Amino acid sequence: MGELQYGRLADLIRKHEGDLLNDWVKEQLAALTLRPDLLSEAELREQSRSLLSAVRTALDKSGGEIGSAEWTPVRELLGDFSRSRARQGFTPSETATFVFSLKQPLFSRLRRELGRDAEGLADELWAATVLLDKLGLYTTEVFQKSREEMISRQQQEMLELSTPVVQLWEGIVALPLIGTLDSARTQVVMENLLQKIVQTGAAIAIVDITGVPTVDTLVAQHLLKTVAAARLMGADCIISGIRPQIAQTIVHLGVELGNVTTKATLADAFVVALQRTGASIGRPAAR
Repeated sequence: MGELQYGRLADLIRKHEGDLLNDWVKEQLAALTLRPDLLSEAELREQSRSLLSAVRTALDKSGGEIGSAEWTPVRELLGDFSRSRARQGFTPSETATFVFSLKQPLFSRLRRELGRDAEGLADELWAATVLLDKLGLYTTEVFQKSREEMISRQQQEMLELSTPVVQLWEGIVALPLIGTLDSARTQVVMENLLQKIVQTGAAIAIVDITGVPTVDTLVAQHLLKTVAAARLMGADCIISGIRPQIAQTIVHLGVELGNVTTKATLADAFVVALQRTGASIGRPAAR
């Protein structure tokens, strides 16, 4: 599509910008994708006005090449709108419809202006369609990327929340693990454990795997990495929660835990930790 068609489209928007804006807002307010609970009419109108103005300016400067520098303001606006709507809870379809809903008022205006010029009307309709499709797809791409970033950030926060390190006694900390232990989580586990060892000066760290459903070679390697990192910080490790089936699996896999102390329960591990630190807990004397 040449510059001439996009130039005529820019002229059309400039000539009827106010009417196009009003018709576009009406189209959005009547759409099934309208979310008045998330976006007010005033906000919708302002977003529409700023985007329509930016599109008209970009068309004046460079035609329909939305990847060019002249279209940067338009891309930035669409990026802001898409990221904002992703955070607010809009769906990708609802976000893309913001752009696609401009087709109806724009096509109607083109038919009024070029109704007697069938060839010219066809060219302009195609130019407008290609342009708005590009912009709509761009909003979807930004929206999807924003959602992926949000999900990744939430997963990271959940990992940090799901790996609490608690101080059981002076010089003794415990890390209860629940769920699958993969590479990403192992990194969080090690960081949290090492930070707690530094903060408390702990000499013993108990890693409890009672809540870990299965232990394979990879999980065992992650455990050994955690133990090795703790030892480098001067803390000895005890692994508790070794159930019979897990013990059998470790033996079957041929995984060598070396000289790592293992116990069946967290309570048993805690007793060993107390003994190593020279502490003890006694029952109160009977009265």
